[in-house]
Amino acid sequence: MLKPRDIRTVEEARAIVQERNLSHVKVGLFDNDGVMRGKYMSRDKFLSSLEHGFSFCDVVLGWDVKDQLYDNARYTGWHTGYPDAPVRILPDSCREVPFEDDMLLFLAEFDGQAQAVCPRATLRRVIERCRTLGFEPLAALEYEFFLFDETPDSAREKGFRNLKPFTPDWFGYSMLRNSVHAELYREILDLGERMDFPLEGLHTETGPGVLEAAIAVDSASAAGDKAALFKTFIKVLAQRLGLMATFMAKWSGDYPGQSGHIHLSLRDSSGKSAFYDPGQPQNISAVQRHFLAGQQRLMPEFLSMMAPTVNSYRRLVPGFWAPTDATWGVENRTAALRVIPGSDKSQRTEYRLGAADANPYLALAAALGSGLYGVMQQWEPGEAVAGNAYVLQQPAELALPRTLWESAQRLKASAAARELFGGDFVEHFAASREWEEREYRRHVSDWELDRYFEII
Repeated sequence: MLKPRDIRTVEEARAIVQERNLSHVKVGLFDNDGVMRGKYMSRDKFLSSLEHGFSFCDVVLGWDVKDQLYDNARYTGWHTGYPDAPVRILPDSCREVPFEDDMLLFLAEFDGQAQAVCPRATLRRVIERCRTLGFEPLAALEYEFFLFDETPDSAREKGFRNLKPFTPDWFGYSMLRNSVHAELYREILDLGERMDFPLEGLHTETGPGVLEAAIAVDSASAAGDKAALFKTFIKVLAQRLGLMATFMAKWSGDYPGQSGHIHLSLRDSSGKSAFYDPGQPQNISAVQRHFLAGQQRLMPEFLSMMAPTVNSYRRLVPGFWAPTDATWGVENRTAALRVIPGSDKSQRTEYRLGAADANPYLALAAALGSGLYGVMQQWEPGEAVAGNAYVLQQPAELALPRTLWESAQRLKASAAARELFGGDFVEHFAASREWEEREYRRHVSDWELDRYFEII
C-alpha cells in the first residue's frame, strides 16, 4: 500500500488516488498572506491535472485576507478581467487529511507568468539561487499562537473583545497545563506526525492560552510547506474541537506578541555545515559571518515580508520579546538575529524578528535571500550586542521601519530585493502592503472614539 509521504512522481500520485478509490482529492495553494486557498477536485480532473496542470482564478493573488480586491496592483485587477492562471500540482506534497477518512491533499504552485508573484515560487527561486552558489539551505520555523475557548461565531458576537483564553494567567513551560490538557497536546502532536510537519517541541508560552510549537528542521523548501500547513491545520483542528487559534502578531496590548522565529543554516557541497568553523570564535565561519551581515543590513528593506500586516508593528515595541533594530548577538534573545553556536549539525542563525502572522514562504525567502546576498557581497556584520539590545543605542541604518507603509516603500526601493525576488514580485507585494495600510486608515478605532468623541 502506498503511503502519502512516499509519493514523489506523477505516476505514484495517480496510483495512490486509484488505490484508495477516491472520488475527489483536495488541492490547495497559498496566497499573498499565506492563507491556504483550494478546493475538492474530481478524480478525473485531478488525474488530468497531474499531467497538464489546471487553471485557477488569479484573483487569489489580487485580493486581501477579507477577499477585498486590490485597486493598485498591475499583475491582476479589474483591468485584466481576473483570468485563470496556470497551476501545477506538486506530487511530492501528498498528505493525508486525518479527519476526512482516506482523503488526500496535494499542494500546488502558480506557473507561467503568475509564478513571478507566487509566494511559494518566490521562495523556490531564492533556494535555486542558493544552490547555484553551492549551498543547500536547511530551515526550521517555530510559532507562538493563542488558543481561545471561542468559536468563529462567538468571537464575532463579542466583537473580538473579552474573549476567553483556553487557559488562564501567565504560566510558561507549564507541566501542569500540558498534563491537564494532555488530550489536546496529543492531538496537536499526532496531527504534526500524520501531516508531516512533526514538532520537536510543544509547550505553553507566557500568557493566557498561548502555546509555542517548534517544527523539526528540513530542507528550506519542505520547511516552507510544513510551516504553511502547520498554521492552516492548527486552526482547523482547534475549530473542530470548539476552540479558536490565532496567529495575529499582537491580539492584545496586555500580552506579548506572537513570534514566528526562523532557524537557518547552510550545508556545502560536501554535506558539511558552511556555518561551522571550530577555529573561529563561537565557531562562526566566514560564510556565516557574511550571511549574518546580509540579514542584518537588509532587514529594514525586507521588513514588510517579515511583518506584513498593520498589526505586525504592534509587536515591534521594546520589552515584549520583539526586536526594534537590526541587531545581532550570540545567544542573545533581545537581538533581532541570534547566533546559536554549536556543532557541525547545530550551528545556525535564528531570525528572531519573524512574526507569527507572516506568510511562511515569504518570511523564509527574506531571511534566506538576505543572508545569501551578504555572502555574495562578502559583507561584514556590525558589532554584536551584549546585554539588553532594546535599550542600547544603535546606528541609524539599523533602525527598522515603524509602519507597514514605510516598510512597503523600503521594499520597493531595494535593489537587493529586486535582484533576489524579481521586480514583478516586489512591485506586486509592495502594492498589496500599501493596500493593507490604506484599508486600515479607512476605519475608526475604539481608541479614537474613546479618546476624542466627547472631549476634543
